[in-house]
Amino acid sequence: DVKGLQDYMKGLAKGGPTKSGHRTPAVIVNVPVAGTDAATIRANAWMFQQVLATGVHGIMLCHADDPGAIASFVEAVRFPNHMQGVGKGVNEGRRGAHGTPNASQIWGVTQDQYVEKADAWPLNPAGELLLGIKLEDKYALANAEANARVPGIAFAEWGPGDMALSLGVRQGRGPMPAPLQQARAKVFAATKASKIFFLNSMNANDVVDMIKEGVMVGPASERAAEIGRQYTK
Repeated sequence: DVKGLQDYMKGLAKGGPTKSGHRTPAVIVNVPVAGTDAATIRANAWMFQQVLATGVHGIMLCHADDPGAIASFVEAVRFPNHMQGVGKGVNEGRRGAHGTPNASQIWGVTQDQYVEKADAWPLNPAGELLLGIKLEDKYALANAEANARVPGIAFAEWGPGDMALSLGVRQGRGPMPAPLQQARAKVFAATKASKIFFLNSMNANDVVDMIKEGVMVGPASERAAEIGRQYTK
């Protein structure tokens, strides 16, 4: 719902800065496009561009199965003026300028400043967009190492719900089934090898253990966030 997302971003900006002094909280959006192959990504690139035009700060690619699809995803969200990495496994950006007036207003910068800042970090050290991938099925798991190496990706998660469906594993109460433990470990190891961040859901009971383990991104409740901030200072 792009219109709903646009209204949401306007509401966040109107609500004033966060306690940390940022204009809005960081907003990263799951877009309903499956990263099965490059052709699928290119056919649906308009979704990424319309979502970014609302002023969000990042996008996650669901079912990121194939390195070629992920590379096309990075290409779709970058402006053509950002050339870092081109010729080294990174294609020139293909994002259009149509969304810059609204997005720059949400960010509180000029359109020229937005065009410079709205690029994939850490591929561009000055970039302020976070791109993530969900390695959440058996196909993505098989390519985990190659998927995590695609330049322009900042973090990855393993998606336990969809991973369980893909592997034919039932999740219930009690310890996590061994196939899911192995899947999580493989994705975690792939992120470490590529020096990108690992995302895992957190709650008030496990947030400190997650941080100790090395989890760097965590959707969490307000209480879990408070505990995590207290722990990390």
